[in-house]
Amino acid sequence: MYSRIQKLERIERFEMEEFDMPKPHRPKKGSRGYSPRKRARNETPKFSSWPESQDGPRIQGFAGYKAGMSHAFIIDYRPSSTTSGQEVQVPITIIETPPMKVIAVKFYRRDAYGFKTMGQIWAKKLDKELSRRVPVPKKGAGTKADIKEVEVEDVRILVQTMPKIVSGIPKKSPELMETRIGGGTISERIEYAKGLLGKDIEIGDFVKDGQMVDVAAVTTGKGFQGHTKRWGVKLLDHKNSKHRRMIGTLGPKSPGYVRPTVPQAGQMGYHQRTEYNKRVLKIGEDGSEITPNGGFLHYGVVNNSYIILHGSVPGPIKRLIRLRDATRSQRAVDVEIPELTYISTESKQGA
Repeated sequence: MYSRIQKLERIERFEMEEFDMPKPHRPKKGSRGYSPRKRARNETPKFSSWPESQDGPRIQGFAGYKAGMSHAFIIDYRPSSTTSGQEVQVPITIIETPPMKVIAVKFYRRDAYGFKTMGQIWAKKLDKELSRRVPVPKKGAGTKADIKEVEVEDVRILVQTMPKIVSGIPKKSPELMETRIGGGTISERIEYAKGLLGKDIEIGDFVKDGQMVDVAAVTTGKGFQGHTKRWGVKLLDHKNSKHRRMIGTLGPKSPGYVRPTVPQAGQMGYHQRTEYNKRVLKIGEDGSEITPNGGFLHYGVVNNSYIILHGSVPGPIKRLIRLRDATRSQRAVDVEIPELTYISTESKQGA
């Protein structure tokens, strides 16, 4: 036990110490790919962070619809690969990227609790399909002209997709998402964002051939699955008298509850996942160049601009795919425009 003098000395030392304010935000620790495995709240994926851009003011994200996969022959651009400089066959993913419309500009300032909205400016003309998603503001609503640029710390635009011009997407309701304006000074960002208000933006305004992007989407839902398929645990011994495809024990006697780390049956799939550093192989305007004979399975024909990514991306066909500037820049090294020698357009019917 401490004496009265020792307690007073501890209190005095405590009062003299200087404590740093807690950080308003930090990235989540651990992989979201393990737990919790519950259904995503929204099919439109979200980005919780954006990298800083070294270029002038520009948009840092875009979105499209997954049309399908194919294969292509390219000259291997990876310097550390054993086939570097040779012609190799690689899997590719085609994402249809129709134009997106900028409907609002939002301004943020930072306080002790993170970013807080200062004000927003809406476009004068809004599509009638937007009312299917959210209540459309009246003319002039939500507009604040007295925004002080000194207090603005981040500028973002509110954009909507246009699924009605995509033949493979059977819906009219647009998806809404925020995209950050990066690069340059705050004044340049504000002027750039105001210049985009009410206009359409293209995939070429966001990324070029050979660059790296991060991809986010909601994975394919597989419903309620058991222990083995959901977590990949080992099958129990065949001499087990009750079951094999189940967990052996729910935990020790103490604590008197089942810990969340115990593999159990439940929802599998339909989780938001982000994959980093996907190489952009090609951006095109004519979808007929890459549409296979008979169209993509369960999707159809690509009529708008498109982007080809090296490898696979999360989500099923027709799922909304969001793209962002690569955040892990130490690996996201841009290369010269990749050389594609052949893109397969063979029919996928019966594959």
